[in-house]
Amino acid sequence: MKVKKIFVVVGTRPNFMKAAPLLKEFRKHPKIRTVLVHTGQHYDHDMSDSFFIELNLPEPDIYLGVGSGTQAVQTGNIMIGFEQACLRDRPDLVIVVGDVNSTLACALTAAKLCIPLAHVEAGLRSFDRTMPEEINRILTDQLADYLFTTCEDARTNLIREGISKEKIFFVGNVMIDTLLNHLKIAQNSDILEKLGLKKNKKTKRYALLTLHRPSNVDKSFALKGILFALNELAKEIPIIFPSHPRTLKQIRQFKLLKEVSIQEHLGQCRIKNVAKKVLLIPPLGYLDFLSLMSHATFVLTDSGGVQEETTILGVPCLTLRENTERPITVREGTNTIVGNQPNEIIKAGRRIMENITPQKKIPRYWDGKTAGRIFQILHQKILA
Repeated sequence: MKVKKIFVVVGTRPNFMKAAPLLKEFRKHPKIRTVLVHTGQHYDHDMSDSFFIELNLPEPDIYLGVGSGTQAVQTGNIMIGFEQACLRDRPDLVIVVGDVNSTLACALTAAKLCIPLAHVEAGLRSFDRTMPEEINRILTDQLADYLFTTCEDARTNLIREGISKEKIFFVGNVMIDTLLNHLKIAQNSDILEKLGLKKNKKTKRYALLTLHRPSNVDKSFALKGILFALNELAKEIPIIFPSHPRTLKQIRQFKLLKEVSIQEHLGQCRIKNVAKKVLLIPPLGYLDFLSLMSHATFVLTDSGGVQEETTILGVPCLTLRENTERPITVREGTNTIVGNQPNEIIKAGRRIMENITPQKKIPRYWDGKTAGRIFQILHQKILA
Protein backbone atom coordinates (compact mmCIF):
# COMPACT_ATOMS: atom_id res chain seq x y z
CA MET A 1 0.00 0.00 0.00
CA LYS A 2 1.31 3.45 -0.87
CA VAL A 3 2.08 5.96 1.84
CA LYS A 4 -0.84 8.33 2.45
CA LYS A 5 -0.03 12.03 2.61
CA ILE A 6 -1.90 14.24 5.08
CA PHE A 7 -1.69 18.02 5.26
CA VAL A 8 -2.22 19.37 8.80
CA VAL A 9 -2.86 23.13 8.70
CA VAL A 10 -1.99 25.64 11.43
CA GLY A 11 -2.01 29.42 11.42
CA THR A 12 -2.45 30.82 14.94
CA ARG A 13 -1.52 29.97 18.51
CA PRO A 14 -4.71 28.00 19.29
CA ASN A 15 -4.13 25.94 16.16
CA PHE A 16 -0.71 24.88 17.41
CA MET A 17 -2.17 23.41 20.61
CA LYS A 18 -4.76 21.47 18.59
CA ALA A 19 -2.36 20.20 15.94
CA ALA A 20 0.42 19.02 18.28
CA PRO A 21 -1.31 15.83 19.54
CA LEU A 22 -2.57 15.02 16.02
CA LEU A 23 0.94 15.19 14.60
CA LYS A 24 2.29 13.10 17.46
CA GLU A 25 -0.35 10.43 16.90
CA PHE A 26 -0.21 10.31 13.10
CA ARG A 27 3.59 10.22 12.97
CA LYS A 28 3.61 6.92 14.85
CA HIS A 29 2.44 5.18 11.69
CA PRO A 30 4.97 4.52 8.90
CA LYS A 31 2.34 4.33 6.15
CA ILE A 32 1.26 7.91 6.79
CA ARG A 33 3.28 10.99 5.92
CA THR A 34 2.09 14.11 7.72
CA VAL A 35 2.96 17.47 6.20
CA LEU A 36 2.71 20.42 8.58
CA VAL A 37 1.53 23.55 6.77
CA HIS A 38 1.93 26.85 8.64
CA THR A 39 0.12 29.72 6.95
CA GLY A 40 1.96 32.37 8.99
CA GLN A 41 -1.23 34.08 10.21
CA HIS A 42 0.61 34.47 13.54
CA TYR A 43 4.21 35.04 12.65
CA ASP A 44 6.31 36.69 15.37
CA HIS A 45 8.30 34.83 18.05
CA ASP A 46 5.89 35.37 20.93
CA MET A 47 2.81 34.47 18.89
CA SER A 48 4.28 31.56 16.94
CA ASP A 49 7.90 30.38 17.25
CA SER A 50 7.93 29.85 21.02
CA PHE A 51 4.86 27.63 20.77
CA PHE A 52 6.55 25.36 18.24
CA ILE A 53 9.46 24.90 20.64
CA GLU A 54 7.41 24.30 23.79
CA LEU A 55 4.89 21.96 22.14
CA ASN A 56 7.69 20.02 20.48
CA LEU A 57 6.18 20.72 17.08
CA PRO A 58 8.43 20.01 14.11
CA GLU A 59 9.53 22.77 11.79
CA PRO A 60 6.75 23.41 9.27
CA ASP A 61 7.21 21.45 6.06
CA ILE A 62 5.46 24.26 4.21
CA TYR A 63 5.42 27.87 5.40
CA LEU A 64 3.16 30.28 3.49
CA GLY A 65 4.19 33.42 5.39
CA VAL A 66 1.00 35.38 4.71
CA GLY A 67 1.27 37.72 7.71
CA SER A 68 -1.41 40.22 8.65
CA GLY A 69 -4.04 41.98 6.54
CA THR A 70 -7.77 42.50 6.26
CA GLN A 71 -10.05 39.47 6.42
CA ALA A 72 -10.27 39.32 2.61
CA VAL A 73 -6.58 39.94 1.95
CA GLN A 74 -5.42 37.41 4.49
CA THR A 75 -7.91 34.74 3.40
CA GLY A 76 -7.11 35.29 -0.28
CA ASN A 77 -3.34 35.13 0.22
CA ILE A 78 -3.66 31.91 2.20
CA MET A 79 -5.80 30.35 -0.54
CA ILE A 80 -3.29 31.28 -3.23
CA GLY A 81 -0.33 29.84 -1.34
CA PHE A 82 -2.19 26.74 -0.15
CA GLU A 83 -3.50 25.93 -3.63
CA GLN A 84 0.04 25.96 -4.98
CA ALA A 85 1.15 23.60 -2.21
CA CYS A 86 -1.75 21.22 -2.84
CA LEU A 87 -1.19 21.15 -6.61
CA ARG A 88 2.49 20.47 -6.07
CA ASP A 89 2.28 17.81 -3.34
CA ARG A 90 -1.18 16.26 -3.93
CA PRO A 91 -2.28 15.36 -0.36
CA ASP A 92 -4.73 12.51 0.23
CA LEU A 93 -6.36 14.40 3.10
CA VAL A 94 -6.35 17.92 4.52
CA ILE A 95 -6.97 18.43 8.25
CA VAL A 96 -7.94 21.90 9.47
CA VAL A 97 -8.52 22.85 13.11
CA GLY A 98 -10.42 25.61 14.87
CA ASP A 99 -12.08 28.64 13.29
CA VAL A 100 -9.50 31.20 12.15
CA ASN A 101 -9.01 32.61 8.65
CA SER A 102 -6.45 29.90 7.91
CA THR A 103 -9.07 27.25 8.70
CA LEU A 104 -11.60 28.57 6.20
CA ALA A 105 -9.09 29.50 3.49
CA CYS A 106 -7.52 26.03 3.41
CA ALA A 107 -10.92 24.33 3.67
CA LEU A 108 -12.18 26.26 0.62
CA THR A 109 -9.05 25.41 -1.33
CA ALA A 110 -9.18 21.69 -0.49
CA ALA A 111 -12.88 21.45 -1.34
CA LYS A 112 -12.42 23.12 -4.74
CA LEU A 113 -9.56 20.74 -5.52
CA CYS A 114 -11.73 17.77 -4.45
CA ILE A 115 -9.30 16.77 -1.69
CA PRO A 116 -10.98 15.04 1.29
CA LEU A 117 -11.27 17.47 4.21
CA ALA A 118 -11.44 16.88 7.96
CA HIS A 119 -12.42 19.60 10.43
CA VAL A 120 -11.31 19.16 14.02
CA GLU A 121 -13.48 21.13 16.49
CA ALA A 122 -16.50 21.16 14.18
CA GLY A 123 -20.01 22.28 15.08
CA LEU A 124 -19.28 24.98 17.66
CA ARG A 125 -21.71 27.90 17.33
CA SER A 126 -22.07 31.24 19.10
CA PHE A 127 -25.03 32.16 16.82
CA ASP A 128 -23.41 35.58 16.45
CA ARG A 129 -22.49 36.23 12.83
CA THR A 130 -20.79 39.50 13.66
CA MET A 131 -17.89 37.30 14.83
CA PRO A 132 -15.55 36.44 11.92
CA GLU A 133 -14.88 33.08 13.58
CA GLU A 134 -18.58 32.15 13.36
CA ILE A 135 -18.55 32.62 9.58
CA ASN A 136 -15.37 30.56 9.35
CA ARG A 137 -16.89 27.75 11.43
CA ILE A 138 -20.15 27.55 9.49
CA LEU A 139 -18.55 27.51 6.04
CA THR A 140 -15.78 25.08 6.99
CA ASP A 141 -18.33 22.62 8.37
CA GLN A 142 -20.38 22.79 5.19
CA LEU A 143 -17.29 21.85 3.17
CA ALA A 144 -15.84 19.12 5.39
CA ASP A 145 -16.13 15.38 4.73
CA TYR A 146 -15.23 14.41 8.29
CA LEU A 147 -16.42 16.55 11.21
CA PHE A 148 -14.85 15.85 14.60
CA THR A 149 -16.76 17.37 17.51
CA THR A 150 -15.87 18.23 21.10
CA CYS A 151 -19.37 17.87 22.59
CA GLU A 152 -22.90 16.69 21.85
CA ASP A 153 -24.08 20.29 21.36
CA ALA A 154 -21.87 20.52 18.31
CA ARG A 155 -23.46 17.42 16.77
CA THR A 156 -26.91 18.91 17.30
CA ASN A 157 -25.84 22.15 15.59
CA LEU A 158 -24.47 20.31 12.57
CA ILE A 159 -27.54 18.13 12.09
CA ARG A 160 -29.74 21.23 12.35
CA GLU A 161 -27.71 22.74 9.51
CA GLY A 162 -28.37 19.74 7.29
CA ILE A 163 -25.07 17.90 7.62
CA SER A 164 -25.29 14.12 7.34
CA LYS A 165 -24.96 12.20 10.61
CA GLU A 166 -22.54 9.83 8.86
CA LYS A 167 -19.99 12.65 8.58
CA ILE A 168 -20.07 13.59 12.29
CA PHE A 169 -17.85 11.97 14.92
CA PHE A 170 -17.92 12.85 18.62
CA VAL A 171 -14.30 12.43 19.72
CA GLY A 172 -13.65 14.98 22.48
CA ASN A 173 -11.38 17.97 22.74
CA VAL A 174 -7.95 17.68 21.18
CA MET A 175 -6.69 20.86 22.88
CA ILE A 176 -7.20 19.14 26.23
CA ASP A 177 -4.80 16.42 25.03
CA THR A 178 -2.13 19.11 24.87
CA LEU A 179 -3.02 20.62 28.24
CA LEU A 180 -2.93 17.29 30.07
CA ASN A 181 0.32 16.32 28.36
CA HIS A 182 2.03 19.56 29.44
CA LEU A 183 0.48 20.43 32.79
CA LYS A 184 3.17 18.75 34.88
CA ILE A 185 5.97 20.34 32.85
CA ALA A 186 4.30 23.75 33.17
CA GLN A 187 4.62 23.58 36.95
CA ASN A 188 8.40 23.92 36.49
CA SER A 189 7.92 27.39 34.99
CA ASP A 190 9.37 30.27 37.04
CA ILE A 191 6.79 32.78 35.77
CA LEU A 192 5.15 33.09 39.22
CA GLU A 193 8.47 34.06 40.79
CA LYS A 194 9.28 36.50 37.98
CA LEU A 195 5.97 38.28 38.47
CA GLY A 196 6.26 38.42 42.24
CA LEU A 197 3.35 36.06 42.73
CA LYS A 198 5.12 33.41 44.77
CA LYS A 199 6.96 33.73 48.06
CA ASN A 200 8.30 30.94 50.25
CA LYS A 201 6.50 28.34 48.11
CA LYS A 202 3.16 30.07 48.72
CA THR A 203 1.26 31.49 45.74
CA LYS A 204 -0.43 34.86 46.17
CA ARG A 205 -3.96 35.43 44.97
CA TYR A 206 -4.17 36.96 41.49
CA ALA A 207 -6.40 37.06 38.41
CA LEU A 208 -5.32 36.44 34.83
CA LEU A 209 -6.66 38.31 31.79
CA THR A 210 -6.69 37.72 28.03
CA LEU A 211 -8.36 40.21 25.70
CA HIS A 212 -8.28 40.41 21.93
CA ARG A 213 -11.70 40.24 20.25
CA PRO A 214 -12.72 43.18 18.03
CA SER A 215 -15.98 43.69 19.97
CA ASN A 216 -13.90 44.42 23.07
CA VAL A 217 -10.80 46.20 21.78
CA ASP A 218 -11.76 48.02 18.57
CA LYS A 219 -14.21 50.48 20.16
CA SER A 220 -12.79 52.93 22.65
CA PHE A 221 -15.84 53.02 24.93
CA ALA A 222 -15.96 49.20 25.22
CA LEU A 223 -12.24 48.93 25.90
CA LYS A 224 -12.30 51.84 28.33
CA GLY A 225 -15.19 50.23 30.24
CA ILE A 226 -13.37 46.90 30.54
CA LEU A 227 -10.19 48.59 31.71
CA PHE A 228 -12.17 50.58 34.28
CA ALA A 229 -13.62 47.34 35.67
CA LEU A 230 -10.16 45.78 35.80
CA ASN A 231 -8.82 48.80 37.63
CA GLU A 232 -11.57 48.45 40.26
CA LEU A 233 -10.96 44.72 40.72
CA ALA A 234 -7.21 45.33 40.92
CA LYS A 235 -7.79 47.29 44.12
CA GLU A 236 -8.64 43.92 45.67
CA ILE A 237 -6.56 41.46 43.64
CA PRO A 238 -3.66 41.93 41.20
CA ILE A 239 -4.49 41.19 37.56
CA ILE A 240 -1.86 39.81 35.18
CA PHE A 241 -2.48 40.87 31.59
CA PRO A 242 -0.34 39.17 28.88
CA SER A 243 -1.10 41.58 26.06
CA HIS A 244 -2.00 40.53 22.54
CA PRO A 245 -0.05 42.86 20.18
CA ARG A 246 -3.25 44.10 18.59
CA THR A 247 -4.85 44.85 21.96
CA LEU A 248 -1.81 46.76 23.16
CA LYS A 249 -1.88 48.78 19.95
CA GLN A 250 -5.51 49.73 20.58
CA ILE A 251 -4.89 50.67 24.22
CA ARG A 252 -2.13 53.01 23.12
CA GLN A 253 -4.10 54.37 20.18
CA PHE A 254 -7.05 55.25 22.44
CA LYS A 255 -4.60 56.70 25.01
CA LEU A 256 -5.99 54.56 27.80
CA LEU A 257 -2.80 53.55 29.59
CA LYS A 258 -2.88 56.60 31.86
CA GLU A 259 -6.63 56.74 32.36
CA VAL A 260 -6.61 53.44 34.20
CA SER A 261 -3.87 52.39 36.56
CA ILE A 262 -2.17 49.86 34.36
CA GLN A 263 1.47 49.22 35.02
CA GLU A 264 3.16 48.42 31.75
CA HIS A 265 6.04 46.01 32.20
CA LEU A 266 7.74 44.95 28.99
CA GLY A 267 11.13 44.02 30.38
CA GLN A 268 12.41 40.70 31.66
CA CYS A 269 13.36 41.65 35.23
CA ARG A 270 11.60 40.23 38.27
CA ILE A 271 8.76 42.20 39.82
CA LYS A 272 8.73 42.62 43.58
CA ASN A 273 5.24 43.98 44.18
CA VAL A 274 2.12 43.53 42.07
CA ALA A 275 -0.42 44.60 44.68
CA LYS A 276 -3.27 46.82 43.46
CA LYS A 277 -2.12 46.71 39.85
CA VAL A 278 -3.13 45.55 36.43
CA LEU A 279 0.23 44.32 35.21
CA LEU A 280 0.65 44.50 31.45
CA ILE A 281 3.26 42.02 30.22
CA PRO A 282 4.28 40.66 26.80
CA PRO A 283 2.58 37.60 25.28
CA LEU A 284 3.62 34.42 27.07
CA GLY A 285 4.71 31.02 25.84
CA TYR A 286 2.37 28.09 26.32
CA LEU A 287 4.01 26.67 29.44
CA ASP A 288 4.25 30.00 31.27
CA PHE A 289 0.64 30.82 30.45
CA LEU A 290 -0.55 27.35 31.50
CA SER A 291 1.28 27.72 34.81
CA LEU A 292 -0.29 31.14 35.44
CA MET A 293 -3.74 29.91 34.47
CA SER A 294 -3.58 26.81 36.67
CA HIS A 295 -2.71 28.84 39.81
CA ALA A 296 -5.03 31.82 39.19
CA THR A 297 -7.82 32.71 41.59
CA PHE A 298 -9.90 33.35 38.48
CA VAL A 299 -9.45 34.16 34.79
CA LEU A 300 -11.08 36.88 32.69
CA THR A 301 -11.08 36.21 28.95
CA ASP A 302 -12.77 36.63 25.60
CA SER A 303 -10.98 33.55 24.21
CA GLY A 304 -12.83 30.35 23.41
CA GLY A 305 -9.94 28.03 24.22
CA VAL A 306 -9.33 29.54 27.65
CA GLN A 307 -12.95 28.77 28.57
CA GLU A 308 -12.20 25.10 27.90
CA GLU A 309 -8.82 25.03 29.61
CA THR A 310 -10.11 26.63 32.81
CA THR A 311 -12.93 24.07 32.90
CA ILE A 312 -10.38 21.25 32.99
CA LEU A 313 -8.22 23.06 35.55
CA GLY A 314 -11.19 23.85 37.79
CA VAL A 315 -10.38 27.58 37.72
CA PRO A 316 -13.33 30.02 37.68
CA CYS A 317 -13.58 31.82 34.33
CA LEU A 318 -15.39 35.04 33.48
CA THR A 319 -16.03 35.35 29.75
CA LEU A 320 -16.14 38.97 28.59
CA ARG A 321 -18.62 38.33 25.79
CA GLU A 322 -22.39 38.20 25.37
CA ASN A 323 -22.30 34.62 24.09
CA THR A 324 -20.10 31.56 23.75
CA GLU A 325 -19.69 28.84 21.14
CA ARG A 326 -18.72 26.56 24.03
CA PRO A 327 -21.86 26.42 26.22
CA ILE A 328 -20.69 23.14 27.74
CA THR A 329 -18.11 25.17 29.71
CA VAL A 330 -20.98 27.07 31.33
CA ARG A 331 -23.28 24.10 31.81
CA GLU A 332 -20.67 21.63 33.05
CA GLY A 333 -17.53 23.65 33.65
CA THR A 334 -16.37 26.71 35.56
CA ASN A 335 -17.29 29.38 33.01
CA THR A 336 -19.67 32.33 33.52
CA ILE A 337 -20.71 34.69 30.71
CA VAL A 338 -20.55 38.28 32.00
CA GLY A 339 -20.34 40.45 28.86
CA ASN A 340 -18.24 43.61 28.76
CA GLN A 341 -20.26 45.97 30.96
CA PRO A 342 -18.05 47.25 33.81
CA ASN A 343 -20.56 46.73 36.63
CA GLU A 344 -21.20 43.12 35.64
CA ILE A 345 -17.47 42.35 35.43
CA ILE A 346 -16.82 43.89 38.84
CA LYS A 347 -19.77 42.10 40.44
CA ALA A 348 -18.78 38.72 38.99
CA GLY A 349 -15.14 39.11 40.05
CA ARG A 350 -16.14 39.97 43.61
CA ARG A 351 -18.49 36.98 43.79
CA ILE A 352 -15.56 34.69 43.01
CA MET A 353 -13.39 36.38 45.61
CA GLU A 354 -16.22 35.72 48.08
CA ASN A 355 -15.89 32.01 47.20
CA ILE A 356 -19.12 31.82 45.21
CA THR A 357 -17.76 29.70 42.37
CA PRO A 358 -19.29 27.34 39.78
CA GLN A 359 -19.03 23.58 40.25
CA LYS A 360 -16.50 21.70 38.16
CA LYS A 361 -17.41 18.77 35.96
CA ILE A 362 -15.20 17.27 33.27
CA PRO A 363 -17.07 16.97 29.95
CA ARG A 364 -17.17 13.56 28.31
CA TYR A 365 -14.10 12.60 26.26
CA TRP A 366 -12.05 15.55 27.52
CA ASP A 367 -9.58 12.95 28.71
CA GLY A 368 -6.38 13.45 26.74
CA LYS A 369 -7.14 10.68 24.22
CA THR A 370 -8.92 12.61 21.48
CA ALA A 371 -6.11 12.49 18.91
CA GLY A 372 -6.07 8.69 19.14
CA ARG A 373 -9.81 8.52 18.48
CA ILE A 374 -9.46 10.81 15.46
CA PHE A 375 -6.69 8.64 14.04
CA GLN A 376 -8.68 5.44 14.48
CA ILE A 377 -11.67 6.89 12.61
CA LEU A 378 -9.61 8.26 9.72
CA HIS A 379 -7.54 5.08 9.53
CA GLN A 380 -10.72 3.04 9.19
CA LYS A 381 -12.36 5.39 6.71
CA ILE A 382 -9.65 6.40 4.28
CA LEU A 383 -6.17 5.49 5.47
CA ALA A 384 -6.34 1.69 5.74
